[in-house]
Amino acid sequence: MTERSITYFMADIHLGAKYIDNPRGHEQRVVDFLRSIKDDAKTLYLLGDVIDYWFEYKKVVPRGYVRFFGALAELADAGVEIVWFLGNHDIWLFDYLKNEIGLTVVDGYQVTTIGDKRFFLSHGDGVGRIRPGFRVIRTLFRNRFCQWLFSGIHPRWTVGFAHGWSAHSRGKGSPAHFRGEDEPQIEFARQFLGQNPDIDFFVFGHRHIARDYPLNDRSRVVMLGDCFEQFTYATFDGNNLKLSSFASNNKPPKSGQL
Repeated sequence: MTERSITYFMADIHLGAKYIDNPRGHEQRVVDFLRSIKDDAKTLYLLGDVIDYWFEYKKVVPRGYVRFFGALAELADAGVEIVWFLGNHDIWLFDYLKNEIGLTVVDGYQVTTIGDKRFFLSHGDGVGRIRPGFRVIRTLFRNRFCQWLFSGIHPRWTVGFAHGWSAHSRGKGSPAHFRGEDEPQIEFARQFLGQNPDIDFFVFGHRHIARDYPLNDRSRVVMLGDCFEQFTYATFDGNNLKLSSFASNNKPPKSGQL
């Protein structure tokens, strides 16, 4: 059996999003990729917005994503550690998948050592400059009382509203443009690095930009892109962190240029 030595990083899959053509095909493509890493994956980090909308009720399981959850269960049963970071779309993930699959749920960021390298991991929506309106919404969505009130609304209203809001937000926004040193995640990484110079890699999702950006001779920011248009992800083999693409009809991203 192949030794499990590779750490995988994925973000912004947005399963179920109304703006994705052929959602079943999209899910199957992701599932096929997950099954392809079953033999060499040591850890899989899902850095948020895995599902375009998810609200976890205490006694009821939301509809959909059966094949995806099954693929995660297969990985977990095979001994792969799975860590799911909450994003701004799957913020209401509580304990269902944690208990059923055995994955770890992280709300916020995590600083961890992989091999002999130090990683800062986060979805990326809560770092750097945050628009005041988004900050208010983010605070409300994380408020336990607001979550309790929201859970009392019938899903026939909430699911359609959430998907409509997501599609509208994406439709009115321009494609993400990398801002270089003005990129909020880059600014945050530089500030954090000033107090924590031992960080080798900052890994973020959220911005839908695939980019490998050097901060200095040691430290880099890796922005993961997305898994529905660019189909990008990152791997770490104990020495090197590399961006790649799992879609056969997409060219692999050029390091530092996507």
